[in-house]
Amino acid sequence: MTPTSPLPPWPSTPPAHGGVTLRRAREDDLAMVRDLATDDYVPTIGTLPAHADDAEALAWIDRQHQRYVEGTGFSFVIAEAETDAAVGQCGLWLSELESGRATAGYSIAPAARGRGFAGDALTALTAFGWTVPGLFRIALYIEPWNTGSIRTAERAGYAREGLLRSHQEIAGVRRDMLLYAAVRT
Repeated sequence: MTPTSPLPPWPSTPPAHGGVTLRRAREDDLAMVRDLATDDYVPTIGTLPAHADDAEALAWIDRQHQRYVEGTGFSFVIAEAETDAAVGQCGLWLSELESGRATAGYSIAPAARGRGFAGDALTALTAFGWTVPGLFRIALYIEPWNTGSIRTAERAGYAREGLLRSHQEIAGVRRDMLLYAAVRT
């Protein structure tokens, strides 16, 4: 998006797999963002306020654009391939790119769950990750209770590597996290 970003160029062809395409967030994604903000968990793990109003949701969209500009990583809206309707968000976070590592995350808006969008998005995001020069490992951190996310990771080819006890604070509580990873062949 900007020549000052230390990251590789934004993909000229949007990453896609199955029923989804990954693209930049737009103002017309507001309804999806507001739906995502109704989830009890999503606001505890990112910058989207719980029950965001229009102004807060638009500010979140702007923050997603800034992730690339600042060199943090690539933040994508997950869009249904047939309609281009936003159904969620995913990101490839590259703060450890110099060491060949990245982390990924994904969230599907409550109204769009149960249709395989998360697995397709993670598969597309991972394939895109392997186009980033020097990237050889993508990690996911998943709370042990989150069986849907565990299934998504495994379907996308990620392998469980272990349990990280008291790894991360979420909503003021130290949480155990399962470590899943994909490694470039």
